[in-house]
Amino acid sequence: MPTIKINDVDIYYEDSAPNDVQKPVMVFAHGLLWNTRMYDKQVAHFQEDYRCIAFDFRGQGQSQMTKSGYDMETLTEDTLELLDALNIEKCHFVGLSMGGFIAQRIAIKRPELLLSLTLLETSADPEDPKNVPQYRKLVKAIRWLGIKRVSSKVMPIMFGSTFLADNLRKSDRKQWLTMLQGNRKGGVVKATMGVIERSGTYEQLGNITTPTLIIVGDEDAATPYAKSERMHFAIAGSKLAVIKGAGHTSTVEEPEQVNRVIRQFLENCV
Repeated sequence: MPTIKINDVDIYYEDSAPNDVQKPVMVFAHGLLWNTRMYDKQVAHFQEDYRCIAFDFRGQGQSQMTKSGYDMETLTEDTLELLDALNIEKCHFVGLSMGGFIAQRIAIKRPELLLSLTLLETSADPEDPKNVPQYRKLVKAIRWLGIKRVSSKVMPIMFGSTFLADNLRKSDRKQWLTMLQGNRKGGVVKATMGVIERSGTYEQLGNITTPTLIIVGDEDAATPYAKSERMHFAIAGSKLAVIKGAGHTSTVEEPEQVNRVIRQFLENCV
């Protein structure tokens, strides 16, 4: 699959129908520590009706690792440049967690690019000050010990208790644990610091007029329901959906529920 030079960084992306100009476009932005793979079930579900584009943020997945540029504003510029380079004039934008931070910024800064906005497991606030010391400690551990040594502490942040306890999904957990452990240390540290130090967007949410769907897992410990409800009340006309039995990575944990909710939302956007 291709990479494209954006803002002097090679960005990896996957495009389900690069030559199909008839299909509406869906763009998928992943969460911290993951990559395009977290949307495999969504791309498989929607690609018949939509041109699906998923990409890796700098320093994560298969995109180039850079010395700097991991703040949310630079990542937003990377994303906007990617859309421009692929000649995407309008799209349905889907962002999970960190991808949701970027999605909000695009909706605020460049609303004309969006047909709809889907925000999963995310927040409009800066990182909760109560969580910052814990996350900084985790970053320090990753820097000195590597991601593999701390992955057991990261999994409960990323996934809900139902997924982690389901004996029938043992192979799924192993797959995602292996993927987590395969992260490059430098990219993980820089990306995590970018998330920890981000500014909030809450005061600007009232400016969003794009049709918006907000999704949260009922077991999400990283960005719990209250964060999603707060965004829902701030964005006029937005829809709020709760995914049962899912934590912070609902696209993986409960893909059928997520796909159904997004499809219903998109059908009502037409």
